[in-house]
This record gives sequence, C-alpha cells and structure tokens, in this order.
Amino acid sequence: MTTRKARPTLGVLVFFTLTLSLTAYFTFAAVQGDFGLFRRAEIVSEGQRLTAELAAVHQEVARLENLTHRLSDEFLDLDLLDQQARDVLGLVRSDEIVVN
Repeated sequence: MTTRKARPTLGVLVFFTLTLSLTAYFTFAAVQGDFGLFRRAEIVSEGQRLTAELAAVHQEVARLENLTHRLSDEFLDLDLLDQQARDVLGLVRSDEIVVN
C-alpha cells in the first residue's frame, strides 16, 4: 500500500487567498469607503450642524420680518424709525452726547 500525504493543492490555496482578500477589501470598503460607516457618521454630524444653522437663519429671518413690519405703513414704530434715521443719516439731537 502506498501512503499518501494530504497536502492542499494549489487551487485550494488560491481559492482561500482570493476569498480572504475579497473579504478584507469589502470589510475595509464597508468601514471607510464612500458609503461606509465613517462617512455615514460624518453625514449625520453635518446634518445636525446644518439643522442648527437653519434654526439660526429662521430666527434671523423672523427678527428681520419683525423689523420690516414695524417700519411698514400699517404699523409704524416711531422709536425704531428714529433709530434708523439716526443710523442712516448720522443725525444727533443738540441735547445728546456722542461717545465713540
């Protein structure tokens, strides 16, 4: 009888090497690729930052709409009108003191 040593053939080694390489590549791509976990975390963080920025812009728009309404023909705030005229024209009353 002949004894035969069981050693892996070249095809089996190539198969496992290829499988291991593809697994490593896809794992790396799933973590650090363009659509990976790290990119998703960046997108979520950027979305939260932009949401906060949008809220700040909405507040600024509301403030400007309020000022615009206060200067409109239907509702005239005399104090605001006086302040805006002073800022634009650079006028000061004679009884006021200007501090630079």
